[in-house]
Amino acid sequence: MPTPTSPNRDGALARARAYVDGGSFETDLARRVAIRTESQALPESLPELERYVRDEIKPSFERLGFTCKIYNNPVPQKGPLILASRIEDPKLPTVLGYGHGDVIRGQDALWTKGKGPWVTARDGDRLYGRGTADNKCQHTINMGAMAAVLAERGGKLGFNAKYLIETCEEAGSAGINQCVTENKADFAATVFIASDGPRVKKERPTIVLGNRGGITFDMTCELREGAHHSGNWGGLIADPAAILSHAIASIVGPRGALRIRAWLPGPISDATREALKDVEIDAGPEGPAIDTWWGEPHLSGPEKVFAWNSFAVLAMTSGRPEAPVNAIAGKASARCQLRFVVGTKVEDVLPSLRRHLDLNGFQMVAVEECHDVGRFPATRTDTDHPWAQFTRRSFETTLPGVSPAVIPSTGGGIPNDVFQDVLGLPTIWVPHSYAGCSQHAPDEHILMPVMTEAAALMAGLYWDIGAGPVPA
Repeated sequence: MPTPTSPNRDGALARARAYVDGGSFETDLARRVAIRTESQALPESLPELERYVRDEIKPSFERLGFTCKIYNNPVPQKGPLILASRIEDPKLPTVLGYGHGDVIRGQDALWTKGKGPWVTARDGDRLYGRGTADNKCQHTINMGAMAAVLAERGGKLGFNAKYLIETCEEAGSAGINQCVTENKADFAATVFIASDGPRVKKERPTIVLGNRGGITFDMTCELREGAHHSGNWGGLIADPAAILSHAIASIVGPRGALRIRAWLPGPISDATREALKDVEIDAGPEGPAIDTWWGEPHLSGPEKVFAWNSFAVLAMTSGRPEAPVNAIAGKASARCQLRFVVGTKVEDVLPSLRRHLDLNGFQMVAVEECHDVGRFPATRTDTDHPWAQFTRRSFETTLPGVSPAVIPSTGGGIPNDVFQDVLGLPTIWVPHSYAGCSQHAPDEHILMPVMTEAAALMAGLYWDIGAGPVPA
């Protein structure tokens, strides 16, 4: 391996791969998984979230020559944030990274693999544990890749680095927008490069440039108090469940196409179509089969999920489904969601739904946004943006003959708007997981060969940024 006095790119890649294959990555990740950072269990879990930031992340970055600042969350009883900064020269470009140290609930009793959620366990190429895929492995890989570049380059990255770790992503990233807005100078950077979510296929490196937005709302048809005997009143009184079902059917067709014109985004750009033309979505053997007949008929599968809008009924009730009786309910309700891409007129989503329902005779169906869930905006860096192309070329250098997938939007609720809209940065996401990782479920895991490849890809990307030139 090259010495620090004769650094080269291949040496940095070798160090990054050795970090994973030699066991150091598993050691670091096991220590982090063991901290029960369940942000959905606040306020009880607040001490663990604080411990993750204070006792694990802060010293880990300090060993890499970063200075750290911990921010109390501006939202009461929510987990803290930490910004690690390493400024080598104010004239150099600055890369802002991101990860989240919190996880969803462990669901301890439901695990069938490994040793439960809080102890990492290997089974062949799989490494099990809560947070392995989402998101502790992802920022651990990126930290290890920076360490590899530092070691190969004699203690220099060749660029300035900042890294934000929050602890409330699984609780809607509470407080991050306010914290960054109030401390914009601390987070100032040239480009945002982070890791979260899955690749489109486990074998294919993926570059994600934004995320679909989401707005959640309730549709309710309440006609009367209480329920009434279906034998005595059937045919005489209206059934709210039937009315609500017809109202929903007026929104989306029997094959999944949207019927409200105002909910459709603008045309998909030629650049986006070109980027998606060879993308395949593979959930793996444990994922659901894709219904190719569902959704907008003129779009490919990748275009449907990465470049178009979709409507879903998240839950629907009438009467008591767990104990049905012979009665016509007085009320039916459904919690619904629209996932949308850039180009959608978001402020008109619910008003246009109201107009559509009234026009089709469903005045008795009420619509109310679920403010407790919160909406999140759609964001996107163009697929032909210079930083997207720079990242793609770096990956192709690291893995000759492998073409990375470049997709405009992921479906997850990542806080990309904070970095794109508040800080004004081009945003590059490089996911290190895969669709079959059981994220948010029992038996969450990662694939170790993907980790080795991801470490090399990130080390190569960091190396290339330090070597320059980079996009302005």
